Amino acid sequence: MVPKNVIVERTPSEFWSISKYKVSYTDACIDCSLCENICPYGVHMRLSGHLKMHQPNSSNCIGPKCKENPFYCVSLCPYNAICIESNSDYMVLGDSMWTRDLLLATWYQAETGEPPSDIEYRIGNSGGGFDNLRFKFEKEFKDRIDKEKIKTSITLNKRSYGARINIPIPWYSAGMSFGSISLNMMLARAMAAQAWNTFVSTGEGGYPEQLVPYKDNVITQLATGQFGVTEETINYARIVEIKYAQGAKPGLGGHLLADKVTPDVANLRESVPWHTLFSPFPFHSVYSVEDHKKHVDWIIAMNPDPDILISAKVSSPTDIEMVAVGCYHAGVNILNVDGSYGGTGAAPDIAKKNIAMPIEYAIQKVHRFLVDEGVRDELTFMVSGGIRTAYDIAKAIALGADGVIIGTAELVACGCTRCGNCESGRGCPYGIASTDHELVELVQPNWGAQRISNLYYSWNNQLIDILWRLGLDDVADLRGAGLSEKYKKYGGKGLLKFGG
Repeated sequence: MVPKNVIVERTPSEFWSISKYKVSYTDACIDCSLCENICPYGVHMRLSGHLKMHQPNSSNCIGPKCKENPFYCVSLCPYNAICIESNSDYMVLGDSMWTRDLLLATWYQAETGEPPSDIEYRIGNSGGGFDNLRFKFEKEFKDRIDKEKIKTSITLNKRSYGARINIPIPWYSAGMSFGSISLNMMLARAMAAQAWNTFVSTGEGGYPEQLVPYKDNVITQLATGQFGVTEETINYARIVEIKYAQGAKPGLGGHLLADKVTPDVANLRESVPWHTLFSPFPFHSVYSVEDHKKHVDWIIAMNPDPDILISAKVSSPTDIEMVAVGCYHAGVNILNVDGSYGGTGAAPDIAKKNIAMPIEYAIQKVHRFLVDEGVRDELTFMVSGGIRTAYDIAKAIALGADGVIIGTAELVACGCTRCGNCESGRGCPYGIASTDHELVELVQPNWGAQRISNLYYSWNNQLIDILWRLGLDDVADLRGAGLSEKYKKYGGKGLLKFGG
């Protein structure tokens, strides 16, 4: 159920508007405004009090396929004055994971709170992973479930002790540190998390005091560098996350290049400005399950709230199932397995493409092993690393996760183009992954929070629609049903299929 304080407001981009097609007028145009009267998409308009046509809104144009419609402006213009062509800016966007259509679709959802009608918003073009899985929707929908009654909430603690924390949507925001992203971007994510009553992790870079008003929805992350981690910041949290590794660069630790270590970042991390910071791998105090449990016990003992929840973030090595069951016996409440598809421009490609196990394999492996061990229903299993769409969320859950943790999608919602310059010089030219004082002002927290909230709203509606089309009234029923034989009525092979 959508929290009552969530409001969808149209929130246009403050940087640019890259469209799939570019609409223009030639010198033959006499500004008759016939096109304005016939176009149902709002591409053409003449502002009140003006004689000239306004610049076309190319983002609304559906392109050449409009030829099939009786209102195709190019054909109906009596002066042949309208041109529609591919936008060269659009053509250079994206990659196989985040295709140009997926970027545009995410921006559209962040602006409007709903998916686009003419752009692919469900999958990318990687040829594998979540892009190669499809749901087996029934061809004829049976209106047997009221969409209003479909449950999407999950619990973050399945053990018999500790706080009972539920979130209304099966996702929360991944750790991105102050320094890797701007303070304004951190605030935007925290505001959105508060509005949706979910969570956002600080990442390993300290806890800016501006986040304190949102502390009930902020997870304090404790990683190997322990930058800026204090007893006070641990005590702020209802959930503390111990980060052992990142899926995008397992075994490599973390690093923040000198250009981004401004005096503010250095002060929070208790380091020296303009010097590169390294976060070692691994924790040199943890080499066994017993060591891990000491970490958990230490955090609980330090916190005045004995009901605090502990999360462990790990990468996806080939023996991930042993890591998972070790986390269970160490006493954590949330297991976060981070796959290799995520990461910012700071993660080297050779690590992203060659080290960790693809997350879609890791999810099934962990889920089945925990079931066989008889402990699956005592551990909340969250996955991260390359979750881009509502369909990715549903597929991850169908493979065996309880929910997901997202990161890059929120940055895309706020204007990220995936240019990969997060770590170069002043950082992101749009101020998202930057610590430059001028650039960070490009993302205002309220604007960013609304864009992220709009994206959440669109995803939540899509997830409900997926459940409805599968005949499920609770997202918990989707867990592990993807490739299992649990749902024999769909052919005995679960709710997912490859390709198609």
